Amino acid sequence: MAGAKKKPGVVPPDGGWGWMIVAGCFIVTVCTRAVTRCISIFFVEFQMHFAHDYSRTAWIHSLVDCTTMLCAPLGSLIGNRLSCRIAVILGGFLASTGLVLSSFATSLEYLYLTLGVLTGVGFALCYTPAIAMVGTYFCERKALAYGIAMSGSGIGTFVLAPVVQLLIDHYSWRGALLILGGFVSNLCVCGALLRPIRLKEEEPSSPLKADAECGYGAGVTDGGSPQGALVSSKDREHSCFCFQSLQEYSFLLIPDFLMLAASFLFLANGCSVPFVYLVPYALSMGVSHQQAAFLMSILGVIDIMGNITFGWLTDRRCLKKYRNVCYMVAVGMEGLCCLFIPLLRSFPLLVPFSVLYGYFDGAYVALIPVVTSDVVGTAYLSSALGVVYFLHAIPYLISPPIGGWLVDQTGSYTATFFLSGFSLIASSLLLSTMAVIRRCQRTRTYATNADPKLDTCQSSHTYKASHEEPKLAGNTSSS
Repeated sequence: MAGAKKKPGVVPPDGGWGWMIVAGCFIVTVCTRAVTRCISIFFVEFQMHFAHDYSRTAWIHSLVDCTTMLCAPLGSLIGNRLSCRIAVILGGFLASTGLVLSSFATSLEYLYLTLGVLTGVGFALCYTPAIAMVGTYFCERKALAYGIAMSGSGIGTFVLAPVVQLLIDHYSWRGALLILGGFVSNLCVCGALLRPIRLKEEEPSSPLKADAECGYGAGVTDGGSPQGALVSSKDREHSCFCFQSLQEYSFLLIPDFLMLAASFLFLANGCSVPFVYLVPYALSMGVSHQQAAFLMSILGVIDIMGNITFGWLTDRRCLKKYRNVCYMVAVGMEGLCCLFIPLLRSFPLLVPFSVLYGYFDGAYVALIPVVTSDVVGTAYLSSALGVVYFLHAIPYLISPPIGGWLVDQTGSYTATFFLSGFSLIASSLLLSTMAVIRRCQRTRTYATNADPKLDTCQSSHTYKASHEEPKLAGNTSSS
C-alpha cells in the first residue's frame, strides 16, 4: 500500500507546461534583475537629494545585489522544503513592500534597509527557485529554455530604463519607486505558474534514489514520509533529515564545481560595475540624461540577443559539448570591452560598447545555470544555484563602493573599469585552466576504460552515481 501511494515520476517533458515555467521565469528576471539594473538610474538622483559622495551612494545598489545573492540559499531552501511557488509568492510580496517603503525614504540609511535589504531578500526568494524550475522541465532544449527565460533581464532593461527615467522626470524619484513597487508585485502572479513536477530517477544507483523514502529524490509526497514505513521514531526522522541535508550539498565535493565557484568570485567582482557606473560615466562625458538612459536600453535589448542566440547555438549537437568554452569566451570578451571604455568619450562611441557588452553579458548569464547543471546534475541544480548566487554576494557588495572610492580618489572612471575588466578576464582564464586539466584527465581515462560518447544529459548523473555508490552501499549494509 505504501508503494501504491507513490506517484510515478516523469522524464523532463522539454515542452508542454514547461513553456509556462519559462514564461514565469522570464517575468521573474524582468522584475528582479532588470529592476536591479535600473536602480543605477536613480544614482544621480539619490546623490543630489541626500548630498553624499559616490562611494556612499553606491552602497544602495551594492546592497540590493549582495542581499539577492547572499540569500539565494534561503530561496533554494524554501523552494526545496515547501515549494518554489510559495518561495516566489513570498519573495514578490517582500520585494514590492521594500520598493513602496523606499519611496518614503528620508536618508541613505533608510534606503539601505528598505531598498537594499528588504527588496533584496524578496528578489532572492524569487530568483533561484524560478531558475531551478526551468532546469527540471527541460533537458535536450535546456540552453534554449534558459536563454529565453534569462532574456527577461535584457528585455526588462530595454523597456524599463527609459520608462524609469520618464517616471523620474514626471513624478520624481519617489513616485518612480512607488510605481516600481506596484510593478514588482506581479512576481506573486508568476509564482502561481510554477507547478511542481516529479522527475523519474533514470539511474538505479543514483544517490537520491536511496533516500526516496525520506521524501527526496524523485519528488515530494503529500504526507512527507510514507505511512507504511517500518521505522517511525523521532531519532530516525532526525537522522533522515540530516542525511537528506547532506545529500543536497554533496556536490560541493566535486572538484569541477569548486573551480567553477572560484571563477564566479572573479566574475561577480567585475560584472556589476559597468551597470552601476555606465550612466554616471556617460553624464560626466557630457551625454544628456535621456541618452545615458538610452545606453542602458541598448545594452538591455542586445542582452536579449545574447541570451537567445547563445542558448540556441549551444543546444546544437556540434556545440553542446563545448558549452564551457562558449561561456569562457563570453566572459573574456566582456572583460575586454570594459578595458576599452575609458577611451570612449561621446555618445556615438559608447553605443558600440553597450552593444558588445550587452551581447556577451546576455550570453554568459544564460549559460550560468546550464554550465552549473552540466557539472552537478539536475537533481542538485536548485541547491547548486543557491550556492552559486551566494558566491556573488560579497563581490556584489564591495565592488561598486570600491569603484566609487576609486572615482573619488582619482577623479576619473578609468581605474574602476580596468578593475572590472581584469576581474572578468581572470574568471575566464581560471576556467580555461580547469578545462585544460580536465581535458588531460579525460584523455587518460578514455584511454583506459571510459566511453567518450556519453550523453550530456546523463553524464553528470553517471559521474555522481559512480562516486557515491560505494558510500551508499556501506550505509545500506550498516542500517
